[in-house]
Amino acid sequence: MRSPILITLLLFYGLAAAAAPSDRPPELKPVPDGAPGPDDAPAVTIKPGSQGRVIEYRANGKLYMLKVIPRVGKPYYLIDSRGDGQFARQDSLDSGMRPPMWVIKEF
Repeated sequence: MRSPILITLLLFYGLAAAAAPSDRPPELKPVPDGAPGPDDAPAVTIKPGSQGRVIEYRANGKLYMLKVIPRVGKPYYLIDSRGDGQFARQDSLDSGMRPPMWVIKEF
């Protein structure tokens, strides 16, 4: 008879100890103050032109993608997928991959 009561008390004590708040304060991220520095510059540059606009995307200072928005026609992308400076045209960023999807349950 004492064993189930003892096990129940130990179980409740363990749950109470797990639910107790920790003594550590939550980690706070520092908030930058002052004017933005050169490293804070955006990686996107918009260049207007007579035929439309070109948006350049850079990572670590290296150009990896261009979005060309002509005045007439649909926008398209030029992507350097290998990093060798050779850009290939894509009409959208959609890869065309469609995973199979099934309805499991409806409510």
